[in-house]
Amino acid sequence: MKPQVFKQVIKMANGPDITIETGALAKQAHGSVVITCGKAMLLGTVVSSYKSTGLDFLPLTVDYREKFAAAGKYPGGFFKREARPNDGEVLTMRLVDRVLRPLFPKDYHAEVQVMIQLMSHDDEVMPDAMAGLAASAAIQLSDIPFECAISEVRVARVNGEFIVNPSYSQLAEADLEMMIGASADSVMMVEGEMSEVSEEDMIAAIKAAHEAIKDQCAAQITLAEAVGKKVVREYEGEKEDADIEAKVAELAYQKVYDVAKKGSAKTERSAAFSEIKEEIKATFSEEDQAENSDLISKYFNKTHKKAVRDVLLNEGIRLDGRKTTDIRDIWCEVDYLPSTHGSAIFSRGETQALATVTLGTSRDANVIDMASQEGEERFYLHYNFPPFCTGEARPLRGTSRREVGHGNLAQRALKRMLPDDLPYTVRIVSEVLESNGSSSMATVCAGTMAMMDAGLPMKKPVSGIAMGLITDGEKYAVLSDILGDEDHLGDMDFKVTGTEDGITACQMDIKVKGLSYEILTNALMQAKEGRMHILGKLTDTIAAPAADVKPHAPKMESMEIEGKFIGAVIGPGGKVIQEMQKETDTVINIKEDGEMGIIEIAGTDRAKIEAALERIRNIIFEPEVGSVYEVKVVKMLDFGAVVELRPGKETLLHVSEFDYKRIEDPSTVLKVGDVLDVKYMGIDPRTKKQKVSRKECLPKPEGWVERPARERDDRRAPRRDDRPRRDNDSKSE
Repeated sequence: MKPQVFKQVIKMANGPDITIETGALAKQAHGSVVITCGKAMLLGTVVSSYKSTGLDFLPLTVDYREKFAAAGKYPGGFFKREARPNDGEVLTMRLVDRVLRPLFPKDYHAEVQVMIQLMSHDDEVMPDAMAGLAASAAIQLSDIPFECAISEVRVARVNGEFIVNPSYSQLAEADLEMMIGASADSVMMVEGEMSEVSEEDMIAAIKAAHEAIKDQCAAQITLAEAVGKKVVREYEGEKEDADIEAKVAELAYQKVYDVAKKGSAKTERSAAFSEIKEEIKATFSEEDQAENSDLISKYFNKTHKKAVRDVLLNEGIRLDGRKTTDIRDIWCEVDYLPSTHGSAIFSRGETQALATVTLGTSRDANVIDMASQEGEERFYLHYNFPPFCTGEARPLRGTSRREVGHGNLAQRALKRMLPDDLPYTVRIVSEVLESNGSSSMATVCAGTMAMMDAGLPMKKPVSGIAMGLITDGEKYAVLSDILGDEDHLGDMDFKVTGTEDGITACQMDIKVKGLSYEILTNALMQAKEGRMHILGKLTDTIAAPAADVKPHAPKMESMEIEGKFIGAVIGPGGKVIQEMQKETDTVINIKEDGEMGIIEIAGTDRAKIEAALERIRNIIFEPEVGSVYEVKVVKMLDFGAVVELRPGKETLLHVSEFDYKRIEDPSTVLKVGDVLDVKYMGIDPRTKKQKVSRKECLPKPEGWVERPARERDDRRAPRRDDRPRRDNDSKSE
């Protein structure tokens, strides 16, 4: 029997409608939906344990996967099965997680698993823009406690018009692209990249996206009502004790307030806060400490957070003594590592990043192999966050989702500042050596200087800053260049990167409901002031890109040839190109591009690169009729001379083309090694070979009369078989 299916249709202004459907698939999940747009289909499910884990946090897992079968493809590589998630999938997981996580009850600690998978792909639909909708709709149909419906959309500006959930082709023409996550009431997450747009344009894009999200939230609620939303489950919340909470607050608040107000370095204040905590624990009996240790720590952290926030709102003083708009001390250095193609250190307070640049050819491009997207990245950035940078010792478990996300943000901040015709593949690696606030923005600054040190022709340098927010609902303080503690205790983490002329990338997570656009605008304008200050420090260190790449770095030249010559350049079995690479000490790549071929030549010696270019020019050389060329005699014959038009390109100069007068012996005029000018006459119709003339380059003798072209005689002597047979040639019958 076919199950009952419930649907809701969301009208989209600039593309196909989106349908939310439930009732047919994955019915044992606590909530499941199918999101359809065009031919694209996403399955979203959610399951949550009915038992608490006993942990002091929400163990939420968000998983997004694109099945290759959805696009009729096979996974690339040796193993023909989807394995670990690729970077694109990880980035989508992070986008969804960042919006969902704050909306679960703070005391809900049961394991939650949200799974979203692409089941069918449409070449013009970007499925990651619907992942947040799929996750939220599945939760709305479950009995899992959750504050309100949310959704995520992508917004792009194409030819001055904002488009929500653009197609791939539309996105290629956009000068602004952002993912926005929000509820009907509040914007909660922003991430994207831009081509130096203004703060006002960015705010306008967020507003356009939020209007579409409101419709998607309403559709989820309508669908849940039609299905009959389940009663929210009861769950075991955290243990509470009002007496212990009051005692800890009374003993700790003023002491924490005084330490926070004093302003100090991270190590000093951490020790002071730990000492206060131990003093408070000592006021409890050993029995209370053993039984309620977790509660004491919990209430101390709560009091600590309130005291620090109050100092900021009441006194305008931050944990390290700065004012709200102050930027920590900065020092920079370039060309720090002698063997890299480019390097730079950026230190800001207790955050430090060391960036390196490596230049390569098209062979070094980062291959993108997803069900929804294929291609190559010629510019990419990798971010590493080792445990020692925060003074910790922990096992290394491969690249974390956080490292992928922070690296992607820095990559998006920088990539539009490189010229489109840059011949190199560029890889930046950021090693975070110290971290106390916004190592991703330190990566942007270090990456900018490293690229300039490497001699890459950046259009403009880029700087970045992380902004914070503290608000009690009435008063608020926007913080420039936040510390790690301010990120943890605050209400917003807003990272903004840009040049002197506009924003290139942003990432924002908001932890409070109802953040006004007025506060958001103020934060952006304050961020601009901070960015300009940091940018000045970068340009003081390195004012402009180096004039050339480093001597030991590869130099790159490229040229375009007709496709018909590719085989000649490669040679039989690759013999020609292999010998060329060996003799010129270069790396040569050839790519077909329609009817043309693109040749890249890389090497450390420009003279050798030019030698390789010249050899290729000789291979593809085709003389033009009527042009004069300087040639060299390489061989003498009785009836003329063999001349070299280009190395490896020889042709006959017939004795009749030596001069206007008759030459009996060619050797009386030319000898091997002579250099002379000849005119290319094209292909001789009689011999079907190239014809060149020396006499055409000489002045005509006085009174010279050009011989008329001899007409071809169509008469021919009859062949033997054409002659009439004689009687005695015939066989008698």
